Amino acid sequence: MTEDPYAISTLAQLRGHYDLPHSRVMKKVADRLGPRSLAFIAASPFAILGTCRHTSPRGDAPGFVQALDDTTLALPDRRGNNRLDALQDLLDDPAASLLFLIPGVGETLRINGTARITADPALRGRFAVAGNLPATVILLTVREVYAHCAKALLRSGLWGEERARPPGVPSNGELIAEATRGEAVDPARYETEYQARIRRELY
Repeated sequence: MTEDPYAISTLAQLRGHYDLPHSRVMKKVADRLGPRSLAFIAASPFAILGTCRHTSPRGDAPGFVQALDDTTLALPDRRGNNRLDALQDLLDDPAASLLFLIPGVGETLRINGTARITADPALRGRFAVAGNLPATVILLTVREVYAHCAKALLRSGLWGEERARPPGVPSNGELIAEATRGEAVDPARYETEYQARIRRELY
């Protein structure tokens, strides 16, 4: 294979192709779940689980991922193809993430942390559906909570025509106000400015 003369191999080279991030982008990382991020998770019927080697889709009725406290999420592992790719990854490396999506909502919520697997009968029982228990439950210890803006979903047209935001789902402004506790953010004003800016800066 011919060597790529434009290959980027250092952080300095990489950073040279991008603007510096806005200070608020760096500040909007929380280390625990607040009421608004919990509301987003409760409204989400679909999440993508990321481990050290694999990603896998996870979905069920909204709220299928439950918070046990403000730093612990419980994700039932329901019937699948039994390859156990992600679960085996967690045995080797506990690093894990969940990316939550809500149909019709442009923003996504990313949770990074470490995970372990349990077969605790009582915990499995919390996730019973029509008498069926998950085989195991993944417990994710939260390290970072981060709301992504809607640009990727707007570019992709994933939800088609714009849809009304489901009741109770916090806005991007509200999620940022919760995460940036050290900086005063007016959620309504931020949301108004954000909606105009995101379309202006889509490309």
